[in-house]
Amino acid sequence: MKRVVVTGMGLITPIGNNIDEFWENIHAGKVGIGPIRNFDTSLYKAKLSAEVTDFEPKDYMSPKDAKRMDRFSQFAVAAAVQAMNDSGIDMEKEDAYRTGVCIGSGTGSLMGIEREYDKLLEKGPGRIHPLTAPMVLGNMAAANVAMAFGCKGKCIDVVTACATGTNSIGEAFRALQYGEADIILAGGVDSSVSKFGVATFQALTALTVSEDPLQASIPFDRKRDGFVTGEGAGVLVLEELEHALARNAHIYAEIGGYGATCDASHLTAPLEDGSGAAKAMELAIKDAGLMPSDVDYINAHGTSTPMNDKLETMAIKLAFGDYAYKVKINSTKSMIGHLFGAGGAVELITCIKSVNEGYVHQTVGLVDDDPECDLDYTKGSGVYMPVNVAISNSLGFGGHNATLLVKKY
Repeated sequence: MKRVVVTGMGLITPIGNNIDEFWENIHAGKVGIGPIRNFDTSLYKAKLSAEVTDFEPKDYMSPKDAKRMDRFSQFAVAAAVQAMNDSGIDMEKEDAYRTGVCIGSGTGSLMGIEREYDKLLEKGPGRIHPLTAPMVLGNMAAANVAMAFGCKGKCIDVVTACATGTNSIGEAFRALQYGEADIILAGGVDSSVSKFGVATFQALTALTVSEDPLQASIPFDRKRDGFVTGEGAGVLVLEELEHALARNAHIYAEIGGYGATCDASHLTAPLEDGSGAAKAMELAIKDAGLMPSDVDYINAHGTSTPMNDKLETMAIKLAFGDYAYKVKINSTKSMIGHLFGAGGAVELITCIKSVNEGYVHQTVGLVDDDPECDLDYTKGSGVYMPVNVAISNSLGFGGHNATLLVKKY
């Protein structure tokens, strides 16, 4: 089994469109939530979203290429450009068939489907964009990244709802462990703050109805009432260790373990005892050859829904026993909302920055403690502390549970 390290990172988020800006705003506790701008919300109970601002596709690709991509694919390419530039990889010196892409999208382009469907109804089938199919399909984020860099190895789109980003990175990790590639660009992306997307989650009563951006995404707080839809992308360059050392690459961290399970129980609700998510954490820790007490920090799925936060707390207690009360926990969604397929990737980048800098950010907006959520969720302010091992959880509709473990290299 080969060792796998992270040598490049890039992201597009509601609080920053590059790593430095994102991390500066993480320290500042900035909340990237505001009124939905994509459509008229007068008939909607949900009024808020976490949208990307100041994004210019031309900064990362030609205008011609940008026109052939929907917004989610543009995000993925932008994050991948950042990650590849950060890694220092020269594709002319690499075997293209040993360089892969594993970037998942949970929804594809709901906004693109809506846009073209409206044309279909108003003007007929002959007026929709000729490239509609390849623009809206979820795999096109990975495909466009592969085309941007000439990656001819394994190119896949893992789709596991809100666990998409974490599963995508985990499957890339496994492929590198087994020698299927030297380099894989891995991560997740979504941009689905759309009329239909918001309506579907609203129908499930999964979204917050708060109109106060600072009281909307408040994981583990007694007053939480649902999540905030968001958009963004996170891409990491994963590299086989010996390959990275041979080119004298800067190594951010090592991917130590990966665990994935399925509740096999309910379309939306996690298992009532948290055992599915607990097993994913246990598997990731065991995969890394570590014990629960070796984990310094957990970046929780932490959606700010009443059910998720309570049951994830139970899962952490199952996996960690008494040590659950000693480990630091937070939710990055308190600042960026729920980025769906991108969430796990951006949250893993947060873990890696925490390992590098010894800083665990606060769970912003957590004020009123829920007695059923009684662990240390980094309330009030961030904490400077040694972080040698961190895990990131992602839990998706359909019962998908995924955990990644990163450690100091």
